[in-house]
Amino acid sequence: MERIRKIFVCIRFSSQEIEVGELVEEEGKIYFKYVDSFLQSGLEISPFKLKLSPYIYQADSQPFDGLFGVFADSLPDGWGKLLLDRSLLSIGRNLQDVSLLERLAFVGNNGMGALTFRPEKGLKVLAEDKIELDAISKASTKILEGKSSTVLESILKLNGSSGGARPKIVIGYNPLTDQIIEDNGSLPIGFESWLIKFSATIDRPDAANIEMAYYLMAVNAGIEMSESRLFKGKSGSNYFGTKRFDRKGNNRLHLHSAAGLMHDNFRISNLDYGDIMDCAFKLERNVNAYEKVLRLAAFNLFMHNRDDHSKNFAFLMNEKGVWRFAPAYDLTYSNASHGMHSTLIAGEGAHPTEKHLLELAHYFKVKNGPEIIKQVKQTAAKWEKFAEKAGVSKMSARIINKEITTG
Repeated sequence: MERIRKIFVCIRFSSQEIEVGELVEEEGKIYFKYVDSFLQSGLEISPFKLKLSPYIYQADSQPFDGLFGVFADSLPDGWGKLLLDRSLLSIGRNLQDVSLLERLAFVGNNGMGALTFRPEKGLKVLAEDKIELDAISKASTKILEGKSSTVLESILKLNGSSGGARPKIVIGYNPLTDQIIEDNGSLPIGFESWLIKFSATIDRPDAANIEMAYYLMAVNAGIEMSESRLFKGKSGSNYFGTKRFDRKGNNRLHLHSAAGLMHDNFRISNLDYGDIMDCAFKLERNVNAYEKVLRLAAFNLFMHNRDDHSKNFAFLMNEKGVWRFAPAYDLTYSNASHGMHSTLIAGEGAHPTEKHLLELAHYFKVKNGPEIIKQVKQTAAKWEKFAEKAGVSKMSARIINKEITTG
């Protein structure tokens, strides 16, 4: 197969697609240039690392293997990448020969956010008239264990290019009829775009219930989150689902992670919550942005969510170029591989405390910082109540309760 060396980047907020620019690969390096028409729009899709300019940009080799962060955000990661790689191998492709531009071409029109990529190249997948959650969960486990799966292509199609390590699918959901259908980018009236997660092999059996409890607690603590619920398979198993915040019906919002915005390698990051606060203020241009990030930092500290890396914070931009801090996501009990918080709190990652949260609040002059921290701490103290409401097992509730920091 001839190597793809040029990709046309577009953005689609509604049914109209707007050309943004061109990505070109030459001698192993990737370049990007905005088209003149988009320069006149004034929209900044990546205001820190890819400012509107008539010049030709060359991407750094790190941290995204030679790709710009805003486009790297569109690539599948973790589970999505695993599925894509397995499918490419099944048709005889050498993964070493699959370029980043080809991977973007595969994403095409189906990525998270509003960016689209041409030429659109996809793998042939089987259409599913009916989606059965238990069957997908079992197939997901087989794939994670390295076993073959007869429904691999179907799961790949449902997966879109969602990131993260856990198996997940993107579906259309009708809350009135409780019906689930495939989300092909154009949903019928009454359907919403949702994302459903399946447990990884290392997860506790009630991982979905745990994440649901964290969702309920976060909302109680004043953190903005997208509507979430538990979906149930025929076996009675629960699956955590959340409404996509980058979709409004069939319209879209541009999505940019903190990692992509600041070109941060989230796997070996030295980023601090202060950096996230600074980034949020520059984009929102409102001091309320400080409060949002401080509240989230407090929740992750008190509730032992240590997988708080820079890809787990994001920003949204609408068609008018207005940015805002995205609703929180991936909030659950977790331990990072290195045993510390992935994002530092006032410079401390190993043993951050309430003192470090107060330092953040003081530095950024968040006047109601102590009150925000107190509110989140009071919510954390009610863990057992929320755990029971979400159906968390008593064993899981006890294990997590030992790690919650409220003293």
